[in-house]
Amino acid sequence: MRVLVILLLLANASLFAFTRLDTAGSEAILLQDQVQPDKIKLLTPQQVAALGPGKVAALADVCMEWGPFSEPDRGRALAELEPLQLGRLLSQKRVEYDSGYWVNTGPFASRAAAETRMGELRRQGIRELAVAEAPRGQFAVSFGNFRTEPAAVAYTEELARLGVTLAKVERKTAPVTQTLVVVRDPQQAVVGRMRELAALFPGSELRVAACERPT
Repeated sequence: MRVLVILLLLANASLFAFTRLDTAGSEAILLQDQVQPDKIKLLTPQQVAALGPGKVAALADVCMEWGPFSEPDRGRALAELEPLQLGRLLSQKRVEYDSGYWVNTGPFASRAAAETRMGELRRQGIRELAVAEAPRGQFAVSFGNFRTEPAAVAYTEELARLGVTLAKVERKTAPVTQTLVVVRDPQQAVVGRMRELAALFPGSELRVAACERPT
């Protein structure tokens, strides 16, 4: 009787072990069928952004960077974002590029002549102006520096609408400092609006990146 009990216990143990192995094997096969590593693709934040505003809004601890902007365009961009009431979620970041373009008028034989012209332009409503040195010891009135030629050309067109028709675009080999507008953890409506605005600022781009930690 004792031997029979032992045999029954051994049989049960064997059956239990076989069942576990069979279940584990089945689960492994099912998992292999369901998860195919070669077909898994991790999307970058930029690729997620391309899928739509809702995808960007679902990301955690990310920032949307918009720009780069010259001084005139920076003011316009911030004014367009003001209705969104972003508060502390909105910040700005200065970036420097090796070269770019600048919009100017001139040259003028003396600094005094350039400053006189600058005063006239300010009376026309142009605010972001500066006197800059031009070749051969002359001077020019600068309307601002731009990262890309399309952005510079677009600004000359804006100036033309304001009555300034002699502004020209020239290549600038010196470093150009621009500004990025940064929005932290943007909501879907904010992403959608920024996409609309980006189309109105030639040369500007939207980029999704991990937020920089404050130093």
